Amino acid sequence: MNTSPTTSMPRALPPEHREQLLKLAREVSIPQGTRLFQEGAHADRFWIIRTGTIALDMHVPGRRAAVIESLGHNELVGWSWLFGPHAWHMGAEATTPVRAWEFDATAVRTLCQDDPAFGVNVFQWVGDIVAHRLRSARTRLLDLYAPYGSGGMR
Repeated sequence: MNTSPTTSMPRALPPEHREQLLKLAREVSIPQGTRLFQEGAHADRFWIIRTGTIALDMHVPGRRAAVIESLGHNELVGWSWLFGPHAWHMGAEATTPVRAWEFDATAVRTLCQDDPAFGVNVFQWVGDIVAHRLRSARTRLLDLYAPYGSGGMR
């Protein structure tokens, strides 16, 4: 199996921008059970999963954190680093051992500012991911609550 970053990197970025981004990557191993970040903490990095699974969760007062979504191979973990105020909207925990590329958020934001074409593509890539996750969350909410809705539409 080829583990070259360019073969595993999400294809949403043009090849030249993938290469620029990967120059900032650091390979990391994350043990199962490791908290990557907590809701409300400063978002100073992000990851692209190579292997393993990471659960996104939300704090529920008086209860265990509620898992919102599980992410795996080639998926972006964290988008709060790109949008002010750069604070995590959720928490994240490795549910299996994970290998990932880790990126310093400040370095990537600086590259986005220095190279506007790169910045547009990164914003589009992350924006598409956020939009997809929002649609998925809405569908899950409908699946959960549709039978208990306020009645039929007229």
